This record gives sequence, C-alpha cells and structure tokens, in this order.
Amino acid sequence: MEDRTLIDGLRRQLRDRPDAIAYRTGDEKLTFADVERLTNRIANGLVAMGVGQGSRVAVLTKHHTPTLLLTLAACKVGAVCMPVNWRLSGPEIAYILQNGEAPFLMADKAFMPTVREADLPRVTTLVCTEQALDGLPSFARWYAEQPDSFTPVEAGPADAALQLYSSGTTGLPKGIVLTHAGLISTSRVVSKEWQFDNRHVLGNPLPVFHVAGMTMLLLTLYTGGQTSAYSEFDPSGYIKAIGEHGITHTFIVPAMILFMLQSPEARKGDYRTLQVIAYGGSPVSETVLKQAFETFGCKFLQVYGLTEVSGPATFLMPDDHRSGDADLLRSAGRPIGGGRLRIVDPISLQDLPEGETGEIWIESDRNLKEYWRNPEATAAAYPEGRNANGGWFRSGDGGYLKNGYLFINDRIKDMIVSGGENIYPAEVENVLMRHPAVLDGAIIGVPDETWGEAVKACVVPRPGAVVTPRDIIDFMRENLAHYKCPKSVDFVAELPRNPSGKILKRVLREPYWRGRSRAVG
Repeated sequence: MEDRTLIDGLRRQLRDRPDAIAYRTGDEKLTFADVERLTNRIANGLVAMGVGQGSRVAVLTKHHTPTLLLTLAACKVGAVCMPVNWRLSGPEIAYILQNGEAPFLMADKAFMPTVREADLPRVTTLVCTEQALDGLPSFARWYAEQPDSFTPVEAGPADAALQLYSSGTTGLPKGIVLTHAGLISTSRVVSKEWQFDNRHVLGNPLPVFHVAGMTMLLLTLYTGGQTSAYSEFDPSGYIKAIGEHGITHTFIVPAMILFMLQSPEARKGDYRTLQVIAYGGSPVSETVLKQAFETFGCKFLQVYGLTEVSGPATFLMPDDHRSGDADLLRSAGRPIGGGRLRIVDPISLQDLPEGETGEIWIESDRNLKEYWRNPEATAAAYPEGRNANGGWFRSGDGGYLKNGYLFINDRIKDMIVSGGENIYPAEVENVLMRHPAVLDGAIIGVPDETWGEAVKACVVPRPGAVVTPRDIIDFMRENLAHYKCPKSVDFVAELPRNPSGKILKRVLREPYWRGRSRAVG
C-alpha cells in the first residue's frame, strides 16, 4: 500500500527492518526502532507544552538528525517543523520565527546569542541542540523522561508536513508549505530514477533549511536506505567520508563539486562505492563537470527544481551526461514523476513555441500547498488556479524547451535588456567559465546611458593567473555574439552566494544601481 504520510514510511521500516541503521552522523547511529522511540518521546513533550494540530516548531541548527527527529515528531502531533536559515542576520531570523509563530525553538549553541538578542515573545520553549546551556536544557535532555509510546494524530496526504522559507533575495522570506504527498512523491521519483534502495548509503552534506537537505533525509524513510549526514561540509573530509562510510549516492551543489576538485584529497579519494553524484541548485560550467567526470568516475545526474515543488522538477539523466552531446549537457533535463512544463510569456501569459525563452511553469503533484498566511502570493503563484495534477506554478525562472529537454537561461529578474535585446546571464557565464584564467564568474547588467543596460563580468581569477579585462572581453567576443559580451570586467576576491550556492546577483548589482530604479528585472 502506498504511503499517505511520512509516518507511514517509518511504519513500513519498523515492520520490515527495525534494527537497520537509518541515520549516521560520525560515530552516532540510529536504527529505525531508535527513530520511532525518540520521535514518540519528542511528540509527548510537544503535546505536554501545548503544541498540536497546525502548530509550527522551529529549528536553528546545522544538525541533521535532531531536525529529522523533530520533523517526524511534529508530524505525529499534527504540527509542522520549520527549519530556519542560520546564515541569515538576527532581524531576518526573528522575522521568520515571528512569521511562523512557533512556540518551540531548538537552536545550536553557536546561534544562541542571535536568539537571545531577538524579540521572540511567541517562543515559550527554547532548547539547545547539543548541550545544556545557561539554564536551558539540551534537546535530548528535554524529551528524555517522556514515554516511549505515542499514538499519532490522523493526517492525510494533503496536510502540511514541512515549512521552509524562501531566500528572501527579492523581498521578505515567504513560508513555503509542503505536503506529505509532495514530499513522498519526491522520495518516490528519486528512489526510482537514482536507483536508490535499502542497499544504498546516501551522503548528505546539505543544510537542513534547504529543500534538498530535508528531502534527502526523508528519502531514508521511503526506501530504507541509510543516510550518512554531515553538518559541516569540508571538501577534504567529505572526500574521505565517501570511502570510509561506503557512500553510494550524494546530492551536492556545483560549488561543492568545485571545492572538492580543488582539494588535495581529490586525486587520492576512494570512490569505489560511489555510484551517483546528483547536483543542482546553480549552473555548473562544462569545465568543472568534465573534471568531475574524470576524478570521481561515477554517474552524474543533474537536478533542476525549487523549494516550491518539494525539490525536483527535471532530471538530466546519466545517459544524457554520457552522450557526449555538449548542447545536451547545457540542458536541465526532462520532467520527472508525472510533472509537466510550459514556457509562458511572463507579460501576456501566453504559451510560447519551442525554442523561445519565457517563464517556466510547472505542473506537479509536488507543488506547494500554499505560502504560509499569504493568500495573495499563493494566488499569484497559480494564475490559472489549482487542478487535480497540482496546478501550474509560476517558477520565476526563464528558459525554453527543445526536443523535450529544458534549457534554463536565468531568473526572469536577472535577465539583461540591452538595446532591446534580451540577454540571459547564464548563457554568457557558460562561455566566461571556459577562460583558463577564470576560477569563478558572474554576469550582471549595469546602467548604460545609451543601451539602458550594459553587460558586466565579475571575475574571480585563478590563483597565479595574469589576466586583464581586455583579455576576458576579447575571449568572449571570439566565442559569443558581441551584443551578449561584457563591455567591462571587474576582478573580485569572491562572489556572494546564498547557502544553496546560488550567486546573489542583487548584491553584485546593488553598487551600480544605487540611487536608480532598475527598468527591467
């Protein structure tokens, strides 16, 4: 019988393999029986403090296993866990906690100063993730004396199971409410397409406030496979962990691939168990991808998706990576798990023909239930309303379809309009990253009195490289239409990125547009 809720997956594993290792963090291991016992204790603790149907509980932590336990315990009482991005500023964290109205907060010792400085009148129970601290109990101590048994409340597939927050790069963060059905659908399609089952070990170094970090934890409940979790991503340490922990599959962002390739351990790693590296979250250069093929020697699979679709929308499969088709490697793959795509003019909302760039719309049973207490934003995300297949969700991403494959240009807001021509930075960046002196790079639009916007390259040079702006511009003009090429180049020490590895274009643009209102994007 198909799972209806996340708790159904745990029940199956308890029935079939209760003593199998479910989660591992360093030397600490939890079986499925351990997960059941601990989540029952936590659930009893939540009920005792008044948490129930529809309540939110929050975490501000780098630790995977406590977050997973609290998520399942919340589901058992009809509540919803909301992981908070610990890289945000104090006021941003306070806004999210106030927006979610969570009475319970688990926070790491490192983040307690931020918590204590914030005005959080709704938080009535505060625990420290790792240890007792200044009169606060540790999370484990808080629930330790609770009973081992608990009867979960009745829940359905359409009920909320997880609440994550948008990055807030264009405004205040929004609470993205995901359902049991959507999260189970993600596990189902990942299990099938990645060929991941109870014989396999998933390495998870992604943060729990990221949709991929959470869905990879939940994959264990669906498949019975083991999760090996890493709260801190250290490139050399993660390379060693692949061999030591027998990791067969992992999902990482392109920046992590780059850092691993730059590690001295890259050529010495033991990758004999490694079968699949899935990557996504930001564009990857062809150069980095080629180096990764040669170094890790496993299958590669690209994921395109969003938090609002419970993670994945398309996969570029291993066979596509092995095809040798350079054009295909620039695509994001095809829809998965019964999902469908449309390319729509963002102004007229009319469908566009194959090959024309517009906004990517996604129909999927993984689409978000709603934006938390924001009906206006929810309605705007579904201009045509909902349907039996989940409704058509506006992604905000720009792209086009070719032979069934999705090609992503950029966020619609990052599009550059120069002299009436639409320029998508991702296309230009792919060429920029082929320059041998370029370690990292980004393309932005800056004010231009003649053309409205001009193309600028922000470049992190490779250590020891000697390169000038003219060198970059000439290289680009040899490989790309001139109107798409940068007219200027700035060299920088690093590019600003969010915790998912996405370049923060607004941060790069801000100095150039200060005092102006951007005409596009």
